[in-house]
Amino acid sequence: MSSKKESVARTLTVALLVCLVCSVVVSAAAVALKPVQTTNRLQDKQRNILQIAGLYDESRSIEEQFSQITPRLVDLRTGEFSDAQDPLTFDQQKASKDPDMSQQLTGEQDIASIRRRADYSTVYVVENTDGSIKTLILPIHGYGLWSTLYGFMALESDLQTVVGLGFYQHAETPGLGGEVDNPNWKAQWQGKVVYDESGDVDISVIKGSVDPNSPKAEHQVDGLAGATLTSRGVESLVRFWLGEDGFGPFLDHLRAGEA
Repeated sequence: MSSKKESVARTLTVALLVCLVCSVVVSAAAVALKPVQTTNRLQDKQRNILQIAGLYDESRSIEEQFSQITPRLVDLRTGEFSDAQDPLTFDQQKASKDPDMSQQLTGEQDIASIRRRADYSTVYVVENTDGSIKTLILPIHGYGLWSTLYGFMALESDLQTVVGLGFYQHAETPGLGGEVDNPNWKAQWQGKVVYDESGDVDISVIKGSVDPNSPKAEHQVDGLAGATLTSRGVESLVRFWLGEDGFGPFLDHLRAGEA
């Protein structure tokens, strides 16, 4: 009987030691891989920004290409540039969940279904040789059908003509809402005008195809087949971030030379 007890004890001891060793190995691997994962996420984000801005060149390193882009922090409450946070490390997703770093949106304001909006946001600027803005890349996000879509929209120097739009994170249905990643659909955004003559946001993702002869054609993009709610979500999030509760005041200040 004593022998059996000793055998069980030895088995439990060995099992415990194996568990401890495995946990140490897993923890060490996680710590060792974290810097690599962080670097990979950063490079993926930078690649997306370059692609949306029409600047990506596969033959050159991402770091080299991204050096032509200047991250700037914007205070969304004032619509002006700010030095309150480091634009390179500021985490807008995290800030939007912090009541001290964000504001609750009313139902009327929250057309993008994001609940809270961070007080600050990092934008990305490509400048001409004279220091004027050539391209402005804005982070955008909002809810589709199954998930929050995170992406960027790039605007030309007139701050109303789209250079590109794309999403780097979402969980929409492959083949349906997931077609937001389709290069052909994303290409439709190029050259679209997001404001009307009065300066109001005027961009729509319509059901079906855009009639090129329509006077509204320059403000419209084809809807995603079989993904009405995702299409509406994309339209709503774009309208939100270009509107009064998003980057609208900031863009107004830029046009007036006051940002």
